[in-house]
Amino acid sequence: MGSIVLFGPPGAGKGTQAQRIMEHTGLPQVSTGDMLRAAVKMGSPIGLEAKSFMDKGALVPDDVILGLIKERIQHDDAANGVMFDGFPRTIPQAEALSNLTEITHVLAIEVPDERIVERICGRVTCGACGKVFHDTFNPVPPEGCECGSFQEKRRVDDNEATVLTRLDAYHVQTSPLADWYRSRGLFHSVDGDRDIADITDDLLNILN
Repeated sequence: MGSIVLFGPPGAGKGTQAQRIMEHTGLPQVSTGDMLRAAVKMGSPIGLEAKSFMDKGALVPDDVILGLIKERIQHDDAANGVMFDGFPRTIPQAEALSNLTEITHVLAIEVPDERIVERICGRVTCGACGKVFHDTFNPVPPEGCECGSFQEKRRVDDNEATVLTRLDAYHVQTSPLADWYRSRGLFHSVDGDRDIADITDDLLNILN
């Protein structure tokens, strides 16, 4: 099949769809953040190199990230390709990635910014058991959480100003990439402001 790139702004439901795509295709999900943490934990040469930048609060250079990807796609489970999540973020990264593995599909889950703000800012977690609720879509029942000890917990960065800043950064970063992949006939977008199952069906139809 080749490898897939999955795009989506924060709060678009990318994690849910990534899981469903993996189940359907058998392709492993490759997150550069996960790979960096794993390499640092293992203490591999490239992990130690990455750690030297992370310890200084600096961005890990592209060549280090690409070195991790090159190692990862040589694993047995990546023989038929992988699904990249959160990478590439720039056109130079996309160009370098195309030299490492064949990208056959770039999937973008698109949701209007105002809906993303509504989704993220309405999130509330039970501090006792970790169950996630939403002010609008999945309110806490009148009797409280099923764990019997509801403790309201909200992330400090789940506010409109922070979410809009993150969305602006996402759009600035991904718009040129979308055009780059679109010019190569690889880019496909789906409406992510619908029922989860309908979004999955559209994504899988693109891949079939």
